[in-house]
Amino acid sequence: MRLDHLSYAAGPDGCLATVERLSALLGAEFVDGGVHPRFGTINYILPLENDRYIEVVDVLDHPASDKAPFGQAVRARKELGGGWLGWVVAIRDMVRMERRLGRESVPGNRHRPDGVNLTWRQIGVKGLIADPQLPFFIHWDDLTQHPSVGGKDLRLTALEIAGDPVRVTDWIGHPADHLLDDLDVQWAGPNGQPGLIAARFETPTGVVRI
Repeated sequence: MRLDHLSYAAGPDGCLATVERLSALLGAEFVDGGVHPRFGTINYILPLENDRYIEVVDVLDHPASDKAPFGQAVRARKELGGGWLGWVVAIRDMVRMERRLGRESVPGNRHRPDGVNLTWRQIGVKGLIADPQLPFFIHWDDLTQHPSVGGKDLRLTALEIAGDPVRVTDWIGHPADHLLDDLDVQWAGPNGQPGLIAARFETPTGVVRI
C-alpha cells in the first residue's frame, strides 16, 4: 500500500479556472488527463516526485456522472465550492481488499488526449462519500503508464486531515500513520466536517500550502 494521489474537485467556475489557480500557486503546469467515460468526469494531472500526483477533477454533463459513485462524489464537492475531494491509496492485491470490504471493485479507464487508454480497478468511493476522511483504493493495470511519470521538482510533504486515525486504520486494514510515514500528517480531530483539509508541497520557490 502507498499513497497514490490526491483528488481536487473543480469549483463552480470550472475545471480550467481551478487548474490555472493551482498551477499559479505551485509554479507548475497541469496536463490534460482526458475523460473517464465510466464515471462521467474529466481530469487534469500534475505529476509529483515519489510516484505520486494531483488530479483536478470535474463532472461532465453526462448520465454517467449521476450514476457512478465517483461522478456523484465529484459533483457533490463541486456544489460545495470545490476543493480537496480525497486521497487515494494504491494496492497490489485488489481481491484481498474486495474481501475486506465485502464488495467488488469496479473497472476504470481514462482516454488521454494522446490516444493512450489507462485502465485500473477501484473500490471504496462509497466509503469516501459516507465519510470523507476515508481514502479509496486503486490498482493500476500498467504502472509504466502511471500518471506520476515525469514528476520532478515538486514533492508532497504534508497532509492535514480532519478525522480519526483509528477510524482510518480500521478502514484501510493497515496503520494509517505507517502508510503515511514519509509525510507530516496532522489529524485535526473528529469535530466538524471530516476530510482532507490541506496539503503542503515543496516547490522550487518554497513551501506551498493548498
